[in-house]
Amino acid sequence: MYDIAIRNCMIMLPDFSFKEAQDVLIKDSLIAAIDDTGKDAEAAEVIDGRGKLVMPGLVDAHTHTCQQLLRGRVANEYPMVWTRFLVPFESNLSPEDCYWSARLACLEMIKSGTTAFAESGSTHMGAVADAVIEAGMRAAIARSTMDMGGAIPDSMKMSAEKNIEMTEDLYDRYQGKGGGRIDIWFAIRQVMTCSPELIRTIGEEARRLKTGIHAHLCEHKDEVSFCLQNYKKRPAAFLDDMGVLGPNLLTAHNVLLAERDIDLLAEHDVKVIHCPRANYANHGFPKTPRILQNGISVGLGCDGAARSNLSIFAEMKQLNYGTMAYWGVPIFDLDVIFPRDLMRMATVGGANAIQHGDMLGTVEVGKKADIITVNLDQPHIMPTNNLLNTIVDCVTEHDVIDSVIDGRLVMRDRKVLTIDEQETLRECSKRIKEIAKRAGI
Repeated sequence: MYDIAIRNCMIMLPDFSFKEAQDVLIKDSLIAAIDDTGKDAEAAEVIDGRGKLVMPGLVDAHTHTCQQLLRGRVANEYPMVWTRFLVPFESNLSPEDCYWSARLACLEMIKSGTTAFAESGSTHMGAVADAVIEAGMRAAIARSTMDMGGAIPDSMKMSAEKNIEMTEDLYDRYQGKGGGRIDIWFAIRQVMTCSPELIRTIGEEARRLKTGIHAHLCEHKDEVSFCLQNYKKRPAAFLDDMGVLGPNLLTAHNVLLAERDIDLLAEHDVKVIHCPRANYANHGFPKTPRILQNGISVGLGCDGAARSNLSIFAEMKQLNYGTMAYWGVPIFDLDVIFPRDLMRMATVGGANAIQHGDMLGTVEVGKKADIITVNLDQPHIMPTNNLLNTIVDCVTEHDVIDSVIDGRLVMRDRKVLTIDEQETLRECSKRIKEIAKRAGI
């Protein structure tokens, strides 16, 4: 007896080809078998897979769940948006605000086909972890750590020692919770707000606990200028001096990487994350073709909902066309990025970034059952001459029908089973006005 059977579906294979008329059988949180349709293995729950594609759940490898209630506020604002809007907003959040914001973020991500994410950190992250556990999602959660910076209010800064203590307390309380779905990471908010002492200690403690580090890196010119003026090195080289470059480091944005920065990240197997919509709107075009050429594992992130929605499908499209327009068209080279690169980023790249590439990112027997179904029988998808191209270019978050995370059905027929959608929307609609008033934004 299996827990879930998805019958007579198409599956996406690890090489991004496709196989029709398959049954995907799930038991004890794992993909237990993939068989030709017709064997009629018994299951507690059966999903009709006709007209559906079973593919890996998407991974949002850089997001801010606590910015959900800032939606629509930062568009068309001149830099620095972070100091002018995000800092006042974040410094006025209560634990209850963070819980409901994270609950809304999980609701949106589940309905968008995202099954796991990396939270880069804010305040009250215990409340965020509680919401994620209830939602049934998988997450690597970091707590924002800052100990310097003139634009940062004292309420958001702590000593290096206190910052480490707070993260380790969060680790002790939540690491492995939700049946192993929750990982607690350290965070380097950015080099302008973290002292060398704090960064160096984060590297040491992350190695001791065998956990990850989530950092913003080379997001904007002010960050690079700060490093050059204060440390005589670019941010990547500075982090290398601090001992934090390594396979457990996830760096978000990576827009202003120099050639030698890319070589350095590749040498240390750092996991690189692009946030196309956030980057194109504020900071520019990352050297994605060069990064891929160096064999670096690249993932995608939405960077929270302050500006846009939480759709990794949308991020794939933006990165596809932005990369072609900026790097390809001027030199008549439209092969600078391929649909398989983008799909790998959204699945395998994200899984690698959250340190679970061994168990997530592909539909294979023995891997975790973190999978989604997509309705293919629609006029904007079918028929097609190349299904992978069409998925990357045409499928949206609204085409996701079912979601299974850790072997548990969390959405069926577009109805999320773990979160009360109407209650969440009502509560968040009330809180968004109250927070804006408190923050003066």
